[in-house]
Amino acid sequence: MVVKIRPLSSELAEKARVELNEDPQRLQDDLQHIKDWITKQPHLRARTDDQWLAAFLRGCKFSLERTKEKLDLYYSLRSTAPEITKRIPQDDPKFTDILNLGVMLVLPNTWGPTAPRVTMVRAGAYDPSKYHITDIISVGNVIESILLIDDDQLVVVGPQIILDLDQVTVGHLAQMTPSIIKKLVVTGQDALPVRMKGFHFINTPPGFETLFNFMKSLLSEKNKNRLHVHNRNYDELYKHIPKEALPTEYEGNSGTIQSIIDHWEKKVQQYSSWLEEETKYGTDESRRLGKPKTAEDMFGVDGSFRKLQFD
Repeated sequence: MVVKIRPLSSELAEKARVELNEDPQRLQDDLQHIKDWITKQPHLRARTDDQWLAAFLRGCKFSLERTKEKLDLYYSLRSTAPEITKRIPQDDPKFTDILNLGVMLVLPNTWGPTAPRVTMVRAGAYDPSKYHITDIISVGNVIESILLIDDDQLVVVGPQIILDLDQVTVGHLAQMTPSIIKKLVVTGQDALPVRMKGFHFINTPPGFETLFNFMKSLLSEKNKNRLHVHNRNYDELYKHIPKEALPTEYEGNSGTIQSIIDHWEKKVQQYSSWLEEETKYGTDESRRLGKPKTAEDMFGVDGSFRKLQFD
């Protein structure tokens, strides 16, 4: 069997060896072990491409048991949290419209071959009377899955996220219910095979603290320490993420927001058949050996922040 995985750059290969326990001599056996395990799970419909499974192995530091847990959770969320794991088809005009807004920008520049990949979320770039946050997340899911199969720097090193809350209104905040926040935290913290390096909030609006404190209460201690609220102090942001990684509109060298959007429009087209295949995967909880996973068991939170004052 020939393992179909892109070779890592020498810098990333060394980082993967030291930090992720990656051993090229063992990789084929590890991949086969995971594939064999998938075939024995009657409830699980999972991708078995080498490159895809390698992302999960790397995200779990090559712990086979942890990789199985994460893969199972990643796909079971499609059954238990469909509102935040759905995918608007990329040929749907709504998908194109949201992509063109540039709500989620994967920045092309980093500040070195082993620097984190930076993603900027411009939460105020969409109109909450026209789109719901779950529509925005849906487009983000497509970008995220392409990154896992396509971006070795993100998979090996991890991401830094900038959440720019400029132009965020009460309408945006009201869409972030406790249920959605909880499910986003479980997805990002427990299901995705990436090692988060930092989460940076800028241009925070009134009412932000309510959502921030609730989200923080759900995070592990390790991830709580990765949260940074800079508000409008960009100099503090630059200490973590140098200007060279940022878009032109943020005094950076990563090109304009529009050029980044154009790049991702082409990238989505390039992966169109792969993305279409993605819709086949998930879980059938009625076939799970043992107790089926349910939304109530996994999240157990509901309610709304609508009654709170944001001004």
